[in-house]
Amino acid sequence: MSERSKTWSSHSMDKSITLPPNEIFRNLENAKRFAIDIGGSLTKLAYYSTVQHKVAKVRSFDHTAKDTEDDPLYEISMQEEILARLHFIKFENAYIETCLDFIKDHLVNTDTKVIKATGGGAHKFKDLIEKKLKLRVDKEDEMTCLIKGCNFVLRNIPHEAFVYVKHADSEFRFQNTHPDIFPYLLINIGSGVSIIKVESEDTFERVGGSSIGGGTFWGLGALLTKTKRFDELLQLASKGQHTSVDMLVKDIYGGSYVSLGLTGDLIASSFGKSATADKEFSKEDMAKSLLHMISNDIGQLACLYARLHNLTRVYFGGFFIRGHPVTMHTITYSINFFTKGEVQALFLRHEGYLGTIGAFLKGAEEDNPNQYSWGENYAGSSGLMSTSPDLNPMQRARSGTFDMLEMDRLERQLVNLPLLQDPSSYIPDTVDLSEDALAREYWLYCFEEALDGVVKRAVASQPDLPEAAERAEKFRHKYLHKLQTLRHQPFAYGSLTVRSLLDTREHCLNEFNFPDPYSKIKQRENDMALKYFQKAVKSLEELSWEQRQFALVRGLLAGNVFDWGAKAVSDVLESDPEFGFEQAKRQLEGMKGPPHKCALFFVDNSGIDIILGVFPFVRELLCRGTEVVLASNSSPALNDVTNNELQILTERIAAMDPVIQSAVKEDRLTLVQSGSSSPCLDLSRLDKVLAGVVRERHTDLVIIEGMGRAIHTNYYALLSCESLKMAVIKNSWLADRLGGKLFSVVFKYEVPLDKKPTTLDHVPVTPS
Repeated sequence: MSERSKTWSSHSMDKSITLPPNEIFRNLENAKRFAIDIGGSLTKLAYYSTVQHKVAKVRSFDHTAKDTEDDPLYEISMQEEILARLHFIKFENAYIETCLDFIKDHLVNTDTKVIKATGGGAHKFKDLIEKKLKLRVDKEDEMTCLIKGCNFVLRNIPHEAFVYVKHADSEFRFQNTHPDIFPYLLINIGSGVSIIKVESEDTFERVGGSSIGGGTFWGLGALLTKTKRFDELLQLASKGQHTSVDMLVKDIYGGSYVSLGLTGDLIASSFGKSATADKEFSKEDMAKSLLHMISNDIGQLACLYARLHNLTRVYFGGFFIRGHPVTMHTITYSINFFTKGEVQALFLRHEGYLGTIGAFLKGAEEDNPNQYSWGENYAGSSGLMSTSPDLNPMQRARSGTFDMLEMDRLERQLVNLPLLQDPSSYIPDTVDLSEDALAREYWLYCFEEALDGVVKRAVASQPDLPEAAERAEKFRHKYLHKLQTLRHQPFAYGSLTVRSLLDTREHCLNEFNFPDPYSKIKQRENDMALKYFQKAVKSLEELSWEQRQFALVRGLLAGNVFDWGAKAVSDVLESDPEFGFEQAKRQLEGMKGPPHKCALFFVDNSGIDIILGVFPFVRELLCRGTEVVLASNSSPALNDVTNNELQILTERIAAMDPVIQSAVKEDRLTLVQSGSSSPCLDLSRLDKVLAGVVRERHTDLVIIEGMGRAIHTNYYALLSCESLKMAVIKNSWLADRLGGKLFSVVFKYEVPLDKKPTTLDHVPVTPS
């Protein structure tokens, strides 16, 4: 073991410290733009890096030179691309020198001359940082950094804010961030309390505050209990009974004070019993009483300022909070009491990082990071830890733990779909697994069971790379670890959903350079389906109008059965590649009425689904005079068709079919990427270009296809125009939950406002 490794493990107070430092300070060789936030006990470090990773690219072959009937439609190649990533690491100040040494030894980029710094400890450690890193420390205003950091996480992390519910199955109830994050009130509880009203990215003011804050709790607590450590003081409070020390309403009046609406259990006087009782009080009881006194005072102040400024969004942060259950519970209770439930106390998953994120953003203004959208990289982020003080006291004290957050810059700016009926109440996911223990256990088991198949598929996708098997095993280990973490801490990355489990898997695959494990399967199935396209169109044209509508919907649903992401289907496809396309069809009602102006179609799988299901349906819409926008994934996920693949498929289909050809030429058929790289669909995070097209075309029909997009997500989504959600349920547990059977159909045609939606659910299409 090296001397440096000995240093790291000798500090170990729990298992997380034994992580190799290169797994904590990742990609340092390409790091630049450092920022640091040093508090009283924790250091938060931020840096920007460029990450080289593999992406799957498809390129159309030139089919004009020779007869190419048996040649593949396109070629697939793996190319290197540069990804911008933000790294945030949090650790105890005790490890700052060791961490700076590691950074110094691995920092390659000599262009970096300055490190932005904020926090009270920045002055204390200034000389050490400059000596170790040879970087000039540039101090930034603490409050400005805090607000910039808060705006950044609220804008870029959908499940950033949560309410805390003690004793619930999930302690955390995550809130969907309102599309417009402003205005809000930030209550920052450090040594004292600052109350800041935030009105825009650069407009905020300190509207009030108090000298009674975290420092008061710590100082008085130390005097009362002789306990010097803040976390130990909270540990004492979590075990105490404040009623032993506090005088309650019933202690004065013998019960409730009904005419004033005061219940008997309300605190009438904090520490009131200590003046008259002739006994010693326990440290635990005194700590609990002190915590209630200060939390209630802060809660009442927050409520008064919220009312004064007519604000309902009130976020709490600062070292007093730091994810501690006791403080979150007492603040929540106080806010609920004083506002009679009208205002919720909101806490932030990444509250501890706000200062360092803001300092980093100040140093990176020339790159204008706010012009991009960013996404949390689950593969490199440690997630929110359990807050229960009884589960792991060492973890609770944060001794020796290293906490990581990684954010990847997305290629496209993401915005709401303009057609959401109420963006502020839109929840993409159908089931919150954080709050449904049975569903959670079932889906975690499913993803564990599917892991062998995913590893096999990943290796098979790169037959020419001998080290692929080793990388696939590393992927297996990492994703399995993530699943085990989520089993014990389902709130680690926000609300746990099927979507987040799928996205975590995609992030882990990309981490080990498996950008598109299904690329060759998609290529083969696209080539096969194209051979039948003209025959399918010809047979449809021979039908009467009504028969054709039935056949089109049957074809769409039958094509959607072909999904390698669903185990029930992949098992059938492995054993029978010719699995019954015809047998899967059953009659359904078609859409009736005058043609729509423009239809937005979120497509799903490659192969039969897109070519023999979606395109004939699109063709019919075009013939009726409806413009069509096809929205497909920007990057690969399972066997879903990507925008690049769809461009090539459309070009080939246009060469076969004059209807599609003229629609492309006249701009009546448009292909736009969705901005997503997930098998599911979040309508609040779509490519800004797509949102613009939807507005320009006056879109009045939205079609969402597939289990991931129409059932796991958006099943309950309300739109301001007509919508059609359809999928074949390819999971027997989910079918049972929804009251149907395996291979049942969900077909929801919904009309907004007061018109009653027509819903044809669970029509069996089980192959005979």
